[in-house]
Amino acid sequence: MKHLLLSLSLLLGLSFQVHAEEALSITPEETWALVQAQGDRLLFVDVRDPVEIMFIGFTDAVDVNIPFKLVDRTRFDENKAKFAMVTNPDFAAEVEAALAAKGLDRNALVITMCRSGSSRGKPSADYLLERGFTNVKYIDHGFQGSTAKDGKMKGLRVVNGWQNAGLPWSMDINPDKIYRP
Repeated sequence: MKHLLLSLSLLLGLSFQVHAEEALSITPEETWALVQAQGDRLLFVDVRDPVEIMFIGFTDAVDVNIPFKLVDRTRFDENKAKFAMVTNPDFAAEVEAALAAKGLDRNALVITMCRSGSSRGKPSADYLLERGFTNVKYIDHGFQGSTAKDGKMKGLRVVNGWQNAGLPWSMDINPDKIYRP
């Protein structure tokens, strides 16, 4: 049916908006290899709130920290026992500025990384694709990885992700790369 509609649209000269594809994931190891081999031709963005980075850790392999979601400390959800997170209204513009600073444009590879890969990594990559960036991926399982399902480490983020892949990271934050509004 989809092909029939597309063919009919083309025959009749009708146009319609095609939605951007969903962002694809990339492993931490693949990202590290790309950063090492062609870091000047891509932008690696840590999309976590900088306060989260302060308590979880950071990799200096990223080019820049531009939060996709920012913690709103004025809105606390009593039921979830969490502060609200709001989309950074300047996210796409700040990513574009970071690309320009490296001499790149919206067609360059952009790789996003959050804590786990699913709550901000993929959504931030999809968000950029929807806004005209053409080559965006996100790190599967993010910086900290997934939680162990059983054993003595059950519930701790010790499975997959950047930290658990043995890639470089530290509790030290590079002041030249951390987000400061």
